[in-house]
Amino acid sequence: MKELSYFRETRKDSTLLYDGKVLHVYKDTINLPNGKTGMREYCRHGGAVAVVPLTREGKVVCVRQYRYALGRVTLEIPAGKLDHPGEDHTEAALRELHEETGYRTPALTPIGELATSPAILTEIIYMYLAENLEPGETDPDDDEFLELVEIPLEELVGMILAGEIQDSKTQAAVLKVYLMKQREQEAGR
Repeated sequence: MKELSYFRETRKDSTLLYDGKVLHVYKDTINLPNGKTGMREYCRHGGAVAVVPLTREGKVVCVRQYRYALGRVTLEIPAGKLDHPGEDHTEAALRELHEETGYRTPALTPIGELATSPAILTEIIYMYLAENLEPGETDPDDDEFLELVEIPLEELVGMILAGEIQDSKTQAAVLKVYLMKQREQEAGR
């Protein structure tokens, strides 16, 4: 295995190209490991959370919504950005679960972190499993228009494998939960 220094790139200078509400676009000049100079363009993002709400009946509570950047309706698990730097990830996940689905849970199980596009984006999505769900009223943001859809976990996995779900966080989180549940069943035999 190669040493970390073989891969390391260091920033020589950085230029902020765009300073938005959610994204900050940079163009950096970097020193490459071979001694040459290179350039990297990337976006800084404060991070996000995603939740796989799994009902007692084994269904995943998904949200159907229009995604402007894609120009179409998508089917996804509940998710949202961290509201401020340093926000507790678990609290953010509980908030998003309630806002988008109305459900509450006494506890979340962390299932991993997802770097959505590590070549050009600093965003990390903190993923959770929510079980023992208690229903309630949704409280979406003013700019969110959502439809709740409950899909059996195994059926949702089939949709992912068939290419019907393109959202990366939904794919990663749902497949992780499916494998976790499979292992739990195997261990119980």
